[in-house]
Amino acid sequence: MWRKIKKNFFEKLRNRYRMVIMNDETLEERISLKLSRMNVYIAFSSVLVLMLLLIMCLIIFTPLKEYIPGYGDLEFRENLEVIRSETDSLSVLVNQQDAYINSIRKIMNTDFEKDSIEQLTTDEKVDYSNIDIDKTSEKDSLLRAEVEEQLRYSLGDVANIAGADTSQTYYFPPITGYVTSEFEPEKDHYGVDIVAPANTPIKAVLPGTVIISNWTLDTGYVIGIQHSNNVLSFYKHNSVLLKKVGNFVKEGDVIAVIGSSGELSTGPHLHFELWQDKSPVNPKDYIAFN
Repeated sequence: MWRKIKKNFFEKLRNRYRMVIMNDETLEERISLKLSRMNVYIAFSSVLVLMLLLIMCLIIFTPLKEYIPGYGDLEFRENLEVIRSETDSLSVLVNQQDAYINSIRKIMNTDFEKDSIEQLTTDEKVDYSNIDIDKTSEKDSLLRAEVEEQLRYSLGDVANIAGADTSQTYYFPPITGYVTSEFEPEKDHYGVDIVAPANTPIKAVLPGTVIISNWTLDTGYVIGIQHSNNVLSFYKHNSVLLKKVGNFVKEGDVIAVIGSSGELSTGPHLHFELWQDKSPVNPKDYIAFN
């Protein structure tokens, strides 16, 4: 039975039919085709395959593929990754700049420790344009003249003699004022804090070369000077820096103006440090501040 049905099916596929196109008025035969079901199936399948191949070629070799979800252009993806990376870098840079600006605003905000500042200075605003950095007090002038006179009759500047005893070196006072915080290295306080009136010029204690002149979050505007015999001096919490890295200064030269910059400052003062052979020393052992 099954074989008979199968045989009849294939016979029907091979049966030939004539398709005739005639003129409706004259009944004249225009086109005559002999077809079988097999031919019709093959022709239809061939047309379908050709259409699929044409659509695939259009998708693969034309920009139409970019409109297919999940089938993006490789170059477009690479450009997108580059843009994403640059955006992340810009975000990090913007965050760093915001943090820096917020730190600057915090330092410039006079309300963050107003009570402490009022104990050391008045409410008058500082006009740095009127500061005469060349003006020195009478005591400073006398001390400087005494130092120059003694150095004139010495065999050489003791600060420049290799292996000289620094205790015999003449240190010019950076400012004249009152010491409010002593030298306490066990508490990580490697210098002394000197309070002086606003606008007080700060002077170099010895001849040397400026190696640091910048701003830090904790200590504000800082300037550091390298002297002979491995001596370093640091001046912190300034309001204005008057020397740049690489400048050579002499003892008594004005290098900064007293201030209250940095998060660790509670009012206008100078934090002064003195280092010898990479170790901090007590500045009061060498300098009289009042």
